[in-house]
Amino acid sequence: MESVRQVDGNPYLYTMDYLAPYDLDDMASRDVDEYVELLNYAVARLLNVDHVNIVIPELGEAKDNKEVFNCTSFQVLNENGNGYYFGRNYDNYTNPTLVTRSFPQKGYASIAVSDMSFLGYSLKHVPTSFIQRLNCLIAVYAPLDGMNEKGFCGSIMALPGRFSSQQDTPNHDIGTSAILRLMLDKCATVKEAIALLETLDVRQDPSVKTGFHYMIADAGGDCAVVEFDPEDNWKTLVVRKPADRSYMQVTNHMLAPKYYSPEPDPECGNTGSFSWDRYDSVGAYIEERGGTLSREEAQECLSRVRWVDLKTDDVLAAGTQYHIKFRRMNAVVEKLPDRDTEDTQYSCVYDQRNLVLSLRNWNDYGTAHYFSLKD
Repeated sequence: MESVRQVDGNPYLYTMDYLAPYDLDDMASRDVDEYVELLNYAVARLLNVDHVNIVIPELGEAKDNKEVFNCTSFQVLNENGNGYYFGRNYDNYTNPTLVTRSFPQKGYASIAVSDMSFLGYSLKHVPTSFIQRLNCLIAVYAPLDGMNEKGFCGSIMALPGRFSSQQDTPNHDIGTSAILRLMLDKCATVKEAIALLETLDVRQDPSVKTGFHYMIADAGGDCAVVEFDPEDNWKTLVVRKPADRSYMQVTNHMLAPKYYSPEPDPECGNTGSFSWDRYDSVGAYIEERGGTLSREEAQECLSRVRWVDLKTDDVLAAGTQYHIKFRRMNAVVEKLPDRDTEDTQYSCVYDQRNLVLSLRNWNDYGTAHYFSLKD
């Protein structure tokens, strides 16, 4: 808790070094698969009690909004041809952000990013006192993207609710973000991560009303998107990076051939979030540069597909709905004005060779914050 601090005086960006032991095998053995259940487990473990019952109002406020969690990820060869960058936009409301470096006793050290609203924080409630930092410790179980000391990276992207995995076999259950933490701690390669998935049932919290898929990528350039088949007992579907390409990208529609559509289709993706436009824009940007990017170009690529200041004060009212211009694509989308602002909460570029994270928060593309696993 002493390590929690603001980054460069930014009241909505925090960092933490997690040095205490945590037992992921114990968590997995308890079939913790829902967000609130995960938070209760984490807090009870921290307090050394049998059970707690906490309520996270920020999570509840976001559940019914189908436009949140609209994200972009890619892996691309670096400009020198000797390593890879892993890019990631996390598009959500403007919540505070936490960067966690963890050093498990059993597993790889890693650096990961969490949306602090899932930990019970908001713009009006940030960890300004020592006791308020307690919930930050839950972040070790709830990464949204990250990279470990072997250069293995992963991230979570949203899908329509029908793709919310509900695997049900004799394996132990694991939840949406906890599976990413397990992969960061235990896996050095994509091959190892896929093997780990075969030993657990991924069960994504149905109360959140959205499905998820995962991009995983290793330092050697192997990259894949992991999805789940609702029509075949939630079988794991793995889409690999084409052998003849130096990059792979993913947004918020299915890539598995069984469900993929080349045109926007609400049955297989989030049409309201311009998923197909963002997917094509990333691919075109990388192709124009010969299939390789510098770190600055990787960040610019993310900038081109970000949500920008979607504020209800800045849009035209039309009945009970608002028309909001998605500036980067000259498109228009209808939204309900249930909260003030939706933005790209943060943009990350993970250097899988040098183990450095470059993060830009809240669309401030003039300010980069750097976090290293080597320090």
